[in-house]
Amino acid sequence: MSDDKPPSSSQTHQKSFIDRIGQILTGEPQDQEELLEILREAEERHLLEPDALSMIEGVLQVSEMRVRDIMVPRVQMVVVPKDAELETIFPLVLEFGHSRFPVIEDDRSKVVGVLMAKDLLAHALQNKKLKVEEIMRQPNVVPESKRLNVLLREFRTERHHMAIVVDEYGMAAGLVTIEDVLEQIVGEIEDEHDADEEEYIHQRNGKEYTLKALTPIEEFNEYFSADLDEEECDTVGGFIVQQLEHLPKKGEKLEFDQFRFEVIRADNRRVHLLKLKLLENN
Repeated sequence: MSDDKPPSSSQTHQKSFIDRIGQILTGEPQDQEELLEILREAEERHLLEPDALSMIEGVLQVSEMRVRDIMVPRVQMVVVPKDAELETIFPLVLEFGHSRFPVIEDDRSKVVGVLMAKDLLAHALQNKKLKVEEIMRQPNVVPESKRLNVLLREFRTERHHMAIVVDEYGMAAGLVTIEDVLEQIVGEIEDEHDADEEEYIHQRNGKEYTLKALTPIEEFNEYFSADLDEEECDTVGGFIVQQLEHLPKKGEKLEFDQFRFEVIRADNRRVHLLKLKLLENN
């Protein structure tokens, strides 16, 4: 008679979990969702910190996102004209505190260079009458369709911190920084110039906007003259979850009245960023 006892349910569960990790290590699973399931289970079993899981999810999302999803649209770029004298742009530089500024010719669609704040300081001390075009640097240009993981690798290897995003016609569509990409992985990075910002809604063009999921519904309603229910939810992200009746993934969409919402960034705990398009009234 055998002395072997049947394995307990906890032992079976543990073996199943270890087997699934073994499958990953041997390269058998190819599905990203299966990988995330195992990582989420590891987090539930306290084998992985929540912040670490969130960053891993961010890394996986970055591999699927493109520059157009996170770029600062050209209407929101803080720019300087190439023929401006250095002394005339000091107030602008001090007001916004950026380290780099796109340099334009004629209008924002034609970016011809990048002004480094450190270059401005060094040259202005010698000759304030110099023009921006005399000290600007060549811009780093990327297409809207470039994947974020590829862009991040180029930022690191080429030691760039900002790129001008161009559309299919070669016109400037916006800009993207290494900080913008890293925020998709680690969450929002605030500095002394961001600390007081409460901007939740950013207009991309005439009918498209980027929204933080934490946008208060009251502010959304006021901005768009809308009437989303403020009783059940406090934020637009909460409203989206309530309407869909589940926590949405990146790419999921919701149409409500004259609005089409699309999830740009989300993890297993909450929605982070949304794209909004205003629909034609029926």
